Amino acid sequence: MAPTGKGGAAKKVRRKEKKNVAHGHAHIKSTFNNTIVSITDPTGAVISWASAGQVGFKGSRKSTPFAAQL
Repeated sequence: MAPTGKGGAAKKVRRKEKKNVAHGHAHIKSTFNNTIVSITDPTGAVISWASAGQVGFKGSRKSTPFAAQL
């Protein structure tokens, strides 16, 4: 009979590290369909990113300047 899985190994939970970056770069990619904003540290590693679709805009409203502000 197969085990039910109740006594399995516990999963490790990774927490996000809080990074204090004094200087960085904002990369903005604006296409006809969407706008993506990425914040990077000086070496180019992405710290955070957001897109208009991720914020909740759908369809043609994703490519508007208002959606890029959020």
